[in-house]
Amino acid sequence: MIAGRYRLVSLIGRGAMGVVWLAHDDRLDRRVAVKQLLVDGEDAVARAMREGRNAGRLRHPNAVAVFDVAEHDGRPCLVMEYLPSRSLAGIAGLRPREVAAIGAQLAAALAAAHDAGIVHRDIKPDNVLITDDGTAKITDFGISRAEGEAAVTATGVLAGTPAYLAPEVARGREADKRSDVYSLGATLYAVLEGSPPFGVEENAIAMLHKVAGGTVTPPERAGELTGALLWLLHADPAARPSMTAAREALAAAAEGRAMAPPSPTLLLPARRRLSRRTIFAGAGGAALVAAGVVAGSLIGGPDSTGSAAPPATASTSSTPPPAPACTARFTVGGSWPDGYQSAVTVRNEGARTITGWELSWTMPDGHRVDNLWGGQFTQTGSAVTVTNADYNVTIPAGGSVEVGMTVRASTGTRDAPEVSCREQ
Repeated sequence: MIAGRYRLVSLIGRGAMGVVWLAHDDRLDRRVAVKQLLVDGEDAVARAMREGRNAGRLRHPNAVAVFDVAEHDGRPCLVMEYLPSRSLAGIAGLRPREVAAIGAQLAAALAAAHDAGIVHRDIKPDNVLITDDGTAKITDFGISRAEGEAAVTATGVLAGTPAYLAPEVARGREADKRSDVYSLGATLYAVLEGSPPFGVEENAIAMLHKVAGGTVTPPERAGELTGALLWLLHADPAARPSMTAAREALAAAAEGRAMAPPSPTLLLPARRRLSRRTIFAGAGGAALVAAGVVAGSLIGGPDSTGSAAPPATASTSSTPPPAPACTARFTVGGSWPDGYQSAVTVRNEGARTITGWELSWTMPDGHRVDNLWGGQFTQTGSAVTVTNADYNVTIPAGGSVEVGMTVRASTGTRDAPEVSCREQ
């Protein structure tokens, strides 16, 4: 009996962070889940109790509710909503739109958490439950914390699962709302691809080194979800969407609508695939709560910082400014046996704003655009035409926008075609 009211019935599961029991709340006559956290020491117990109370503030249909926090045998216990469900890590064969719909539900709950000042810090497939009616619920706020609250872990404990951490967190920065966005993207990526963005390593420190590099392998199975996924997985935290914007993009992908644009993401060639059982077991087993290990001191690699462009000098010429010059460049990113990812950068080389643009090019034989974001496209035979989307219709002088796409290719060539750009 815990706290004089929660009677343990049977063991549900055991992990690196704790043991979960099915229990009966004798006071309210209902089934609950009780997670006893495997932490020791007064400071760690105090932190866990505080974080449990933080999680208890959140009430959302896509988040597992925390009802109570208690202490038993010197260890903290979270009393949570009990749901007959399956872990997302154990569900295979989901289509991109199904994964997008799950992601939209999770993003809605996480947006509510962020609005309440709560950062999850350990989003991964194992911490997502799918109920019998298909509802997705984020769980295990056991290492969540309130923003602005002093973090006991700041002295050297890195909490989270390395394979799903954002690059900046792997380099030693404190987790925040933006790193939650990245971890959600990594979770959806793993469900689709069978592996998180950086693969898995048995050695947690080696895994952190890979994650800190900030590059991801291009998804092969994401389809219409590709754009939103790469936006969430942007290496630069400032370029990622808010969790609310992520929810909107994922919902659009789930419905087959145009989605918000991803920002450029560094890509690597596709790696050898591992089985889903191996991947998820390895990623979960490498959960790192490494006391005395400061990631920044091990990983290195300072965060990149951008430099503001120098202010434009005033022109003393009476000559009218030249007409806008629209240029475009096609680049090929990561590739896989039957396709590749590419981007077209549209730049305004002129001195005044472009207020509409159109691209055209001819694809190599056997190549066809499979999915495109950042514009509206048509393809007739090998001829491709792309017009601006509503959000990137204007390009200021010296500015640029990007159109991304995945291409199916029946031939091995990956030559970049010449792209023509004209104003609308």
